[in-house]
Amino acid sequence: MLTQSGSFVSIGVFSFFVNLLMLTGPMFMLQVYDRVLGSRSEETLVALLILVAGLYFLMGILDYARGRVAARVGAGFQANLDKRVFSGTLTTSNPLALRDLEAIQKLLASPATFSMIDIPWTPIFIFAIFIFHPWLGVLALCGGILLIFIAILNQIMTSKPVGVANLKSQESDSLADSLRNQGDVVRGMGMEEAAVTRWLRVRNVALGSQISSSDLTGTFSALSKTFRMFLQSGILALGAYLVLQNEVTAGAMIAASILMGRALAPVEQTIAQWPAIQRARGGWKRLCGFLAQVPAPEDKTQLPKPRALLQAQQVSAVPPGTNSPTLRNVSFELKPGQALGVIGPSASGKSSLARILTGIWPPAAGALRLDGATLDQFGPSLGKHIGYLPQDVTLFDATIAENIARLEEKPDSAAVVAAAKKAGAHEMILSLEDGYDTVLRSDSSRLSGGQKQRIGLARAMYGEPVLLILDEPNAALDSQGSDALNKAIRTFKAEGNSVIIMAHRPSGIAECEMLLVLQNGMVKAFGPRDEVLKAQVQNHSQVVTSINPGATS
Repeated sequence: MLTQSGSFVSIGVFSFFVNLLMLTGPMFMLQVYDRVLGSRSEETLVALLILVAGLYFLMGILDYARGRVAARVGAGFQANLDKRVFSGTLTTSNPLALRDLEAIQKLLASPATFSMIDIPWTPIFIFAIFIFHPWLGVLALCGGILLIFIAILNQIMTSKPVGVANLKSQESDSLADSLRNQGDVVRGMGMEEAAVTRWLRVRNVALGSQISSSDLTGTFSALSKTFRMFLQSGILALGAYLVLQNEVTAGAMIAASILMGRALAPVEQTIAQWPAIQRARGGWKRLCGFLAQVPAPEDKTQLPKPRALLQAQQVSAVPPGTNSPTLRNVSFELKPGQALGVIGPSASGKSSLARILTGIWPPAAGALRLDGATLDQFGPSLGKHIGYLPQDVTLFDATIAENIARLEEKPDSAAVVAAAKKAGAHEMILSLEDGYDTVLRSDSSRLSGGQKQRIGLARAMYGEPVLLILDEPNAALDSQGSDALNKAIRTFKAEGNSVIIMAHRPSGIAECEMLLVLQNGMVKAFGPRDEVLKAQVQNHSQVVTSINPGATS
């Protein structure tokens, strides 16, 4: 398969010969008018026709070949970046990067690419017209300069409107995606009419911007096309005058007209394709900035399965796209077989801690070590060693088994069932119509919040992770679900693993030996659970009793 650089070279070579063979038409006209009509030789006409047919056939093959190569260049460019860009969108939550990549791919495979490649041939064709007669060359040159001026004016005047139109269209699409994803909430709370009205307002602004930019680019496109056709007629008229003056032949007159059209066609086509060029150009700038934030993955030495020893050393966290830290100088140590409860008021940094512990966010300062190695040293394999249950469990368009198996194409059935049993979800899954093969949709409307929570817990425990991070795991669970959760945590710890639980309810830390209290992103207290509760909570006796019935303070 051709490499990207080799493909671009191939397109350049094909374009060279295609443009060279395009001289066939004018030369054929020149020979017919100057030789065939003058000599009245039918044999010469047949010979020229056969030669021209062969040359045009060759040109068609080359033009077809460069189209196929260009399509593969665009597809190859997108394929080379698809994985990196998609992975980056998961990190940065920027879905527009995929659309920018697609806009560049479409441009590379479109006629606009050929028109831009063919533009350097315009001076060559104009020079050929000069050979016929200087006046014809001057007219062609002046027309070409004026058409290029129109192209530059088109770029200047349409750059902002086209950019605004693209931005408004993206805003409309983004709002539509958001409303669709929350369709149940929109309908359930009677927001449908208001949501549609809001979307239509944004959509109408986008349509208005698109119409304005289309009108402007259409004006320049029509102007360039009309002017080019007038130039062809003008050069034909000038050629006729020169024929009458016996300064050029009739063949030269016709050939000059054809060359004029061929010389200016790439400029006209570029103007016509300018919206696509603008989209790809803006997409290229944004994509470069995006990829600068998402460096290419590095090949890292595969570390063995770590022990469940977690150490946080003066860790700080800053959410992507902001400058304000949500965690500052957090330090603690969690040993194998222990569970750590993390409590604190809202916005104290609990969810931020969960995100940096799972590697979703990199620490802004300090270090997180798992069995002595910083989390980034594990590379992509980190997710195999950590199970994560977020506050809002999202299930994907797949079977329950595939969701538990973290979207593996061929899930290990034994491992899936084992994870579900550990999470106390096995019987609940079997009670569904198709059991583990029940197909879910991304909205998961057929499942309750507690069912999604337990399937999410099974997913977190799949693959024998050594560290389990649970963010408000009992928020949607009833008492039976909470008991199953606590049993799962006990089993997980008994295997020598560790658990971190972000909790609001006292029942959430029932299985925790250690407790970390966060306030305003900083450690307020850390130590054995009951000691921390006694020092930090006024009604610690009641809290301890609710956690361990029969316990005394």
